[in-house]
Amino acid sequence: MTIMIPAAPAVPAVPAVKPMDDDSTSSVPLTSYAPLTSPVLPAQPASRVPSVPSGLSAPGFPEEQVRTRARTGSAAVFPDPAAYGARLFGPAPAAHGGDALDRTRIVPPVFMPERLEKLIDLAREPEFGDVDLTARVGGFTARLPLYLSAFGSTRAGSGDLAVHASRQAARLGIPMVIGENMVPVHGYRKAGDATRSALRARVEAYLEAVPDGAGGIVVQQSTEDADSEVWNLLYSDPAFRPLLETGRLAFELKTGQGAKPGLGGMTVVGRAEAEQLARRFTVQEVFGEDAPQRLRCATPGTFTEEILRQQLRFMRNNFPKARTWVKFHPGRDIDRAARTAWAAGADAVTVDGAEGGTGWAPGVFLDQVGLPLAECLRRIGRPDGCLLATGGVWEGGRAVRALALGANAVGLGRAALVAVDEDPEHGLERLVEALALELRLLISALGKYTPAALAPDDLWDPAQGAVPC
Repeated sequence: MTIMIPAAPAVPAVPAVKPMDDDSTSSVPLTSYAPLTSPVLPAQPASRVPSVPSGLSAPGFPEEQVRTRARTGSAAVFPDPAAYGARLFGPAPAAHGGDALDRTRIVPPVFMPERLEKLIDLAREPEFGDVDLTARVGGFTARLPLYLSAFGSTRAGSGDLAVHASRQAARLGIPMVIGENMVPVHGYRKAGDATRSALRARVEAYLEAVPDGAGGIVVQQSTEDADSEVWNLLYSDPAFRPLLETGRLAFELKTGQGAKPGLGGMTVVGRAEAEQLARRFTVQEVFGEDAPQRLRCATPGTFTEEILRQQLRFMRNNFPKARTWVKFHPGRDIDRAARTAWAAGADAVTVDGAEGGTGWAPGVFLDQVGLPLAECLRRIGRPDGCLLATGGVWEGGRAVRALALGANAVGLGRAALVAVDEDPEHGLERLVEALALELRLLISALGKYTPAALAPDDLWDPAQGAVPC
């Protein structure tokens, strides 16, 4: 089996980034990802794939399909080959369900001038393997138009699963976002400290595996993070200097999330932890006075156009070597918010659709609050800068639709955690292997050969009888 992920892009060489071991004095060489033709990550039967006994589940999400891809990789893109010649295949009954983005059809044209250009360039008929998936993602070079979404300080997103996901994202050469409240909740290890923080564990795992010239680390900051001076800690830490020097560190201003638009972060904590966190967070006894759990609540922050502009100006002035990202919840004025951020110099704007979210949230928010990702992208229209999209992405079709509607890259959140839960060593890589194959097949079918070439006229919305934009 050959992996369908491109070889390292042609970018200037950068110094190797050593793992953030405060006791280490030697530079550790970085691992390059396998070239396109190297046979790696063989599919494994379910009985041979180690599963983390975490009890992780994702109701309302195609969990079983994701787990299958985490086990079998690109084989999951096609029907069972054992049925070849004995079964007639057609669309599945549920193929037209899902949300507005899923219901949008991908519609190749008959006449393909860009395929002709590729044919002339190659001096042969183009194939789907000729699609170049390299992308610019918020100022970083990524080997695929993907990034690892923020997990934050939830139990599922800040433990071993997140560390395994970080390492695999690094090997894939895609950026990784570290979510809010990691430092206020879990602390931050400095030189000489005996305790290893969750944030540092994820960063170290990423740096051990990321190839030269690709990927990057993005660290969110919310209101409570600002009180802990998270960005100042990282920017002044000598261990982060190689990332700054190679342009592979970004700070993301978090103004909201798809799981609970308009609210701040929420996690469930035990009584002892609640007492410790009560100094920085609001802690509520919503589960009953005798319950062992407490609800820890963070504040969402207050923003106007001017406050947003000032915040981004502050970030650019105080951290000039770090890229500047901003993340918005799926608000009704998302178009104005995104353009305000780009005008203020943001390197990337992340839109978290209402289908997204890996964190704890009230059920009424999960079911009833926020714009769907398709509507967010429709309202933004042609973006003024780098646009990143998250919300229920797990396979190539949904990714292609988001890219055609203006996104430069899409984020993997729940899908990444489920895949790593299925196989901590290679689950995310196999999931992405399948997704990358689908991207190449679909983009090639549209007569195009880069994700940036996708456009709204590659889609048809049956509800509107026209393209969504």
